[in-house]
Amino acid sequence: MAEKVKEVAIEEADRIRGIAYFISHRTLWKPLMSKLLPAVGLGVAITVSMFVFTYLPQMAIMAFTSGPLAAVTAAFVVLSESNTLFTILSKNFLIDDALVDTFDGVLVSKDTTNLVAEGRQIKPGSDPIAKLGKLAKKPFAKFTPKVLIRYLMYLPLNFIPVVGTAMFVVLQGKKAGPVAHSRYFQLKEWNKGQRQRHVEDYRGAYTRFAISKVL
Repeated sequence: MAEKVKEVAIEEADRIRGIAYFISHRTLWKPLMSKLLPAVGLGVAITVSMFVFTYLPQMAIMAFTSGPLAAVTAAFVVLSESNTLFTILSKNFLIDDALVDTFDGVLVSKDTTNLVAEGRQIKPGSDPIAKLGKLAKKPFAKFTPKVLIRYLMYLPLNFIPVVGTAMFVVLQGKKAGPVAHSRYFQLKEWNKGQRQRHVEDYRGAYTRFAISKVL
């Protein structure tokens, strides 16, 4: 137990350091800043629309399964649905390139330029974002029906009071976590087996990371 607590504490400390590093290096903000207002607008529009048109019907259904928790459970489900729609639309039509540039820019700023050079051209200079040239290949997969089918399969778990919602979050997190490192896997040129072994070695960390994203 003590080792597990220590492991989680180290992961959380690394996450905080990562956030602090990004905040303190303003040059890394460039790719996402130009997409910030459109992304916020899209997120607000989706969330408001989902609450207006789907919250009450879902709460009415969950009143039969969750009782007094129906209002809270329905709100969580609507937020989760909104997040899924936002992720699909924004990654496919809005921020995909910005995410790749930000990820690569961080790697360049951490002196791993040789790794990034496996997936794109690198220009001379000191600005990590300005050094990023043309992509040789794009890592982030576009929307596939498999993602939506999996989400719809897990969604009914929310009809189980408390426990079902927790299971829904964990299962979503377990699948979504490794996606955040798809670019890293590509740059390392790992095959499917190598990726799976890495994910299994860090399964807990990936799941906790994705759960925090879902929440």
